[in-house]
Amino acid sequence: MKFTKEHEWAKLDGDIVTVGITEYAAHQLGDVVFVELPANGSKVAMGKTFGTIESVKTVSDMYAPVSGEVVETNGELEGNPALVNESPMDAGWIVKIKVADSKEYDTLLSEADYKKICE
Repeated sequence: MKFTKEHEWAKLDGDIVTVGITEYAAHQLGDVVFVELPANGSKVAMGKTFGTIESVKTVSDMYAPVSGEVVETNGELEGNPALVNESPMDAGWIVKIKVADSKEYDTLLSEADYKKICE
């Protein structure tokens, strides 16, 4: 699993990267009330916004950790956005992206480097 400075996590499986927000980000946001998901088939670019996440405190952009095509979104979030708080690193995943260039994934932060940012 890799991480971004913007508090997304990314997990590569073959050529599919599953993306969500980190436990740290979920805690900072507070109670999530809405997640704007991109459309399946939409193109995303590394470091660019692909959606927003709204909590009782704020609205935050979510940034793509890799470039590629959205192949699946977590439909469970539409009826239960609190999954992001309850299980940010598992059931609360947000999108799956078919990665255009796997070398981008290699440039993401390790868990140790990400933890340093959160300190």
